Amino acid sequence: MILTNARLIDPASGRDAPGALWIEGDRIADVAFGAQPAPPEGATVIDCGGHALAPGIVDVGVSVGEPGARHRESFRSAGRAAAAGGVTTMVVQPDTDPCADDPAIVQFIARRAAEASPVRALPMAALTKGRRGLEMAELGLLRDAGAVAFTDAGNTVADARVMRRCLTYARTLGAPVIHHPQEPRLSDGACATEGEYAGRLGLPGAPAMAERIALERDLALAELTGARLHVDAITTQGALTALRRARDAGLAVTAGTSIHHLSLNEIDVGAYRTFFRLDPPLRAEEDRAAVAQALAEGLIDLIASQHLPWDEESKRVPYEAAAVGAVGLETMLPAALTLYHAGVMGLPALFERLSLAPSRLLGLEGGRLTRGAPADLALFDPDAPFVLDRFALRSKSKNTPFDRRRMTGRVLRTWVGGATVYDRAAEG
Repeated sequence: MILTNARLIDPASGRDAPGALWIEGDRIADVAFGAQPAPPEGATVIDCGGHALAPGIVDVGVSVGEPGARHRESFRSAGRAAAAGGVTTMVVQPDTDPCADDPAIVQFIARRAAEASPVRALPMAALTKGRRGLEMAELGLLRDAGAVAFTDAGNTVADARVMRRCLTYARTLGAPVIHHPQEPRLSDGACATEGEYAGRLGLPGAPAMAERIALERDLALAELTGARLHVDAITTQGALTALRRARDAGLAVTAGTSIHHLSLNEIDVGAYRTFFRLDPPLRAEEDRAAVAQALAEGLIDLIASQHLPWDEESKRVPYEAAAVGAVGLETMLPAALTLYHAGVMGLPALFERLSLAPSRLLGLEGGRLTRGAPADLALFDPDAPFVLDRFALRSKSKNTPFDRRRMTGRVLRTWVGGATVYDRAAEG
């Protein structure tokens, strides 16, 4: 199969230029920038119409409801949403019921995903038993069962001794630990960022400093243990200061941020719309802008959707009582493209954060348009405008903060292993 007349976006080389791409089986056989030779006889030729062709997105931290909450999201529905959003690999959270702290559950998730999802899905396992932060899970057995990383999802391990043990043991397994930095004593019961705006709304808030306090402890433990630590959601200026200091000291620490915290700020909470009830809570505009700049500079390594589906009943309640989280698989790319259209970063740099950096974190082959790489690809029009209708989302749950928002950037086609898993033209 030959993909011609494409605008090739290669994060590994930083190139953004016209060209063509050859696929044989499930791999990229060759890439031609510039002049495009005639395709060989018998090849299937697809004209990309000059649109952007990039490595498929690798989304770290996707919550799926199987097992335990299939009514909110299944691997089939999450996979369809991912494919429509240009996501070719979902890295799945262990926040299932029962929790993925048992090798059998990890194996079930991998098997069920392979059966039902049109895109790749890789399981993460719980860092502590029940994700309660009290006792380290059987990390070795979980790694053998196929876990690509260890995390307690949105829960913070408050006990420093337990966290140290987890980091030490994960280091011996060569696996990254993904942790959520929020000081629990300061954050419990809060649904907004403490400050003047939260006060005017009458919402209980947690100080932005709660993120930095937890991060400082985690960075110290990473230094002590030599473990690979990935901070899942940097959202404040203060945390950036601590992260930069750790990087300058040579610590093996990476960081991500949520697409919602790059696109929204605390002002969006004004109408008490519970789709904006997130964890961490939305921050001040100064924090959002600082995080976006840190992403452009490379201090923050990657973007994740933090896809967390909830049914209507969990969100149609007073703001303080609403379930925390939003869906994001289908909206991550158009939301991220606001950085491109604002001139903050080019498409190769953006896809470095969306695809190549997550692949590096987990030791995957994806994220590059090079010979021999997996043929996991997304074809998209970065300039196509549309108004998002949440009821058109392929996720079972529709809790998106971008409902009725004008967005720019449409996925046209997605391939996984050289096979088409989404074609906008065919779906109409």
